[in-house]
Amino acid sequence: MAVTLTGRTDRVRPTRTDVDVVIVGGGHNGLVAAGYLARAGRRVRLLERLDVLGGAAVSARVFPGVDANLSRYSYLVSLLPQQIIDDLGADVRLAHRRYSSYTPDPATGGRTGLLIGPSSNFAAIGAAGDEAGFADFYRRIAVLARRIWPTMTEPLRRRADLRELVCTDAESARTWAELIESPIAAAITHAVGNDLVRGVMATDALIGTFAALDDPGLAQNVCFLYHLIGGGTGDWNVPIGGMGAVTTALARAAAGVGAELVTGAEVTGIDPDGAVYYRLGDDEQRVRGDRVLVGCAPAELARLLGEPAAPTAPGAQVKVNLLLRRLPRLRDATVTGEQAFGGTFHINETLTQLTAAHERATAGAIPDPLPCEIYCHSLTDPSILGPALRASGAATLTVFGLHTPHGLLTGRDPDARRDELTAAVLASLNSVLAEPIQDLAYRDANGRACIETKTTADLDDALRMTAGNIFHDALSWPFLDDDAPRDTPAHRWGVATAHERILLCGSGARRGGAVSGLGGHNAAMAALDR
Repeated sequence: MAVTLTGRTDRVRPTRTDVDVVIVGGGHNGLVAAGYLARAGRRVRLLERLDVLGGAAVSARVFPGVDANLSRYSYLVSLLPQQIIDDLGADVRLAHRRYSSYTPDPATGGRTGLLIGPSSNFAAIGAAGDEAGFADFYRRIAVLARRIWPTMTEPLRRRADLRELVCTDAESARTWAELIESPIAAAITHAVGNDLVRGVMATDALIGTFAALDDPGLAQNVCFLYHLIGGGTGDWNVPIGGMGAVTTALARAAAGVGAELVTGAEVTGIDPDGAVYYRLGDDEQRVRGDRVLVGCAPAELARLLGEPAAPTAPGAQVKVNLLLRRLPRLRDATVTGEQAFGGTFHINETLTQLTAAHERATAGAIPDPLPCEIYCHSLTDPSILGPALRASGAATLTVFGLHTPHGLLTGRDPDARRDELTAAVLASLNSVLAEPIQDLAYRDANGRACIETKTTADLDDALRMTAGNIFHDALSWPFLDDDAPRDTPAHRWGVATAHERILLCGSGARRGGAVSGLGGHNAAMAALDR
């Protein structure tokens, strides 16, 4: 057995050629599935291609000689149910952010801005009249969230059944219609009138999803729903110790109940009868399971099966990790750095700017300005920094750029395009700061600025997230259409593939996406449901 929790493993040839369940992929969903199935007494072998477990939910010392453990890809947690943490006995700790968001007003060059939290200031941007509409909108969404959230770890309901559960009066029926049946643009523009306030609300519909707010396909609505239902509150929390601490805890929980976690094991093929072929070091190996749970993207599964893959919705984001000597100064003198960076810092995300950015990206150009969001992990959880960095006042920033679809990189030099996207991100930040962000960058052991950029091409290459989609494909509603099949456990739990023995257990499963563990939980429940 070869097991690793934090680093490279010494590989030992597994002794069994048949197990109850083979899990392909050691991301957080695969680890959740392994934990549940091993606890139920199943013989489980998990195969992870990389030398560390965690997939996209990992932490790393990104910059040479710098004692900072950054969440390299994913960074916040909202959709991971406490039920999963408790069921597995995983030591996962999450911290609440004090502020919701801060958004500099581009109309004033960032000299004023909207702070939302304990001391919201809608009047500062001339939007005092929108405060009540904003609050009422989210109050109504919260009612739906509290009713939908408990169903995420249950067998899927049909659309009509979930609607009946949620819509108990005229107001909730109206909210359902706004969120589930019509483009979310109408509900947002009806609720508030200020362009900046509308943009703050709209971003939850667009993060990782390339769509217009009025898209009749409603991909933006599905994205919005998932961003607002986590825990029944929509709170996005900070993982204490970084994202790698979450998957380390899940791996320990799974290994502790007997799951076999094999790293450095590259799966090369899967047969519909349950045989999985993989390479471990120089050895070619085969293991067969009564069930095969697959945590990779559906297109990657098709490749492993030797089948044609359906088109994948493209990823649409760029992520920049920075380590700074200190937080940057703001142009807005009424807001402190702790307030501005204590929640989500929105940049160039008015509704007008978001719409223009989508149009520009659709035409094949990088948006200018690029809509961005910043999150500062070290403000809420300084444990990711070494003692000297903490004492110096250093700060981490994670910047997430929207509307940068994978097509912007297709056929182009990936390094050159990464540099262009990095420049676009930094320019967007500098448009609202009182000093250039580059001047504050910490220097690594080689004298280089501590700035790392991850594009959709990087995700495709390093993590095999097809087309850089962080959700593995387009998100789907957390319910079944009224005429959809529901006659097997796999269909009832939203993890079915074309093959009876093979189940999806990653973000590509229905209700998958983000760091939630729901794909792993629901696949495990389907495998146990006979």
